[in-house]
Amino acid sequence: MNGLDNPRPAVTPVKSGFHLDRSNAKVFGVCSGIARHFDIDPMIVRVAFAAGTILGFGSLLLVYLAIALIAD
Repeated sequence: MNGLDNPRPAVTPVKSGFHLDRSNAKVFGVCSGIARHFDIDPMIVRVAFAAGTILGFGSLLLVYLAIALIAD
């Protein structure tokens, strides 16, 4: 038996690292991208960002904008 008799399965490219998820985005896709990266519900990430923005006096808003501009 040679190497040509054993067909290899199709390989699909996998994106590694963090990417914005613009298909499920509400604003820039940051929260949905984080949720996809960690395989959790995007609503949990959105609520965490909203709570962090309110409790942190708007500091997470700057982090959100930085991620939106730097990612992808």
